[in-house]
Amino acid sequence: MTDRLSTTTAAMVSLSAAAATATNSAATRLLPSVTVSAFTTRLSSRTSLSLTSLRSSPLISRLFLPQETSVRRFSSGRIGYSTASSPKCAASDPEQLKGAREDIKELLKSTFCHPILVRLGWHDAGTYNKNIEEWPQRGGANGSLRFEIELKHGANAGLVNALKLLQPIKEKYSSVTYADLFQLASATAIEDAGGPKIPMKYGRVDVSEPEQCPEEGRLPDAGPPSPASHLRDVFNRMGLDDKEIVALSGAHTLGRSRPDRSGWGKPETKYTKDGPGAPGGQSWTVQWLKFDNSYFKDIKEKKDEDLLVLPTDAVLFDDPAFKEYAEKYAVDRDAFFKDYAEAHAKLSSIGAKFDPPEGFSLDDIPAKGQPEKFVAAKYSTGKTELSDSMKQKIRAEYEGFGGSPDKPLQSNYFLNIIIVIAVLAFVTSFVMN
Repeated sequence: MTDRLSTTTAAMVSLSAAAATATNSAATRLLPSVTVSAFTTRLSSRTSLSLTSLRSSPLISRLFLPQETSVRRFSSGRIGYSTASSPKCAASDPEQLKGAREDIKELLKSTFCHPILVRLGWHDAGTYNKNIEEWPQRGGANGSLRFEIELKHGANAGLVNALKLLQPIKEKYSSVTYADLFQLASATAIEDAGGPKIPMKYGRVDVSEPEQCPEEGRLPDAGPPSPASHLRDVFNRMGLDDKEIVALSGAHTLGRSRPDRSGWGKPETKYTKDGPGAPGGQSWTVQWLKFDNSYFKDIKEKKDEDLLVLPTDAVLFDDPAFKEYAEKYAVDRDAFFKDYAEAHAKLSSIGAKFDPPEGFSLDDIPAKGQPEKFVAAKYSTGKTELSDSMKQKIRAEYEGFGGSPDKPLQSNYFLNIIIVIAVLAFVTSFVMN
C-alpha cells in the first residue's frame, strides 16, 4: 500500500510540475485543454506509472481528467472563461451573461428599477440611422451610453442612475459588454414585470471611446409640434414601421415621468407618492410596475387626471394609421405582447455589431455541466455518404446472416444461454476463491 501511495504521489507531483510549466509558457496564447496525453513523455521520464494506471486511478482521473475543461480566453483586452459547448465570442461570454441575468433579477426585486433599465436599453439602441452604413457611426446598441458626453444629452437625463445600478454587475462579469448588458437588463425588466419573453440575441460589440458616441438629437421628443410626423421621422430612420411604433410606445405602461428630468408630468400623484422606489413623478398607468396593455386603455379613456398623456401618446389614437394598432392593443393583450416582443428584439439588434456576426441566444446555450443538445442537421453535410453500390454490398452481407430491412436478426437463444452459464461459473469461481 505504501509503495502504491508513493507511486501515485510521485505521479501527481510530476503532473503538477508539468501543468505549471505549461501555464507559464502560455501567458500570451490560449491554454490547451489539460489531458493525460500532453504529459505522457514527461511522466515516462519521472515515474514508472503508465498511462493505463493513470486512467484507472479514480483520484488522478478526478483531478486531472475533468469532463469539461475551462479555457481561458483573451479578447478585446478582457479575460473570460468559456466551455467547449459555448459559442466562441469575442464580445460577451454566454455563461457570464447568464450570471448577469440572475443578478439583474435580484436587483429588480430590491430596487424596482424596471422602468429605468428599459429606458437605458432603448436609448442606447435608439440612435440607429439606417442611412449610415459604417459602424459605429450608424449608432445602435453599442454601449456608447456609458460615456459622460452621451449621458449629458437632454433625452438621457437621469440615466446615469441606471448606469450606477448596473456598474457592480459589469465589474463582476467583466466579459460581458456594456452593449449586451444594457439590452439584457432591458429585456429582463420587461419579462420580470409580467411582459412577454423577448427573443433576444447577444454578442454586441462595444465602442471603445467617447469620440464614437452619436451626436445629440437622434432620440424622440415628448412634445414636438407635429407628434405623428416626428415619431415617423425618428422610427422610420431606424427602419421601424407604424405597427412597431405603436407597439413600442406601449412600454410606457411601465414607469413615471419626472418634471425635473424631462420637463413633463406632475411632481407626484396618488399613484406615485408612496413609491415603490423613490416617490414622485407621474405615471402613465395605475400599476406602473406591471407590464400589460393598460397604457392603451387609459390613453383611450383619458378619464384620470393623475395619469400622464404626452402629445406623442395621444397621437396614437388621433392618427388613423396609428389608431388601427392602438385600438387593437387596447382590447387584445396577447396581440400587443406578440408585436411588442418582436419590435423590442428588433430595436435592440438593428445597428449593433455582433461577434459572432449572427449573434447567439442564451436559450441555445446548454446549462453548465449539461451536454450540448444534439441537432442532426449540424453534423450533416447534405451529401450522400454511401454510394448505391456500397449500400447493395452491405445489404447483401446483412441478408447473408438471415436479416433484412424489414426483419431484424433473430436472437441466438442457445448462444445466450451459454454466455449466461459462463458468466455464472466465473462469478461462482471468483466468490469461492
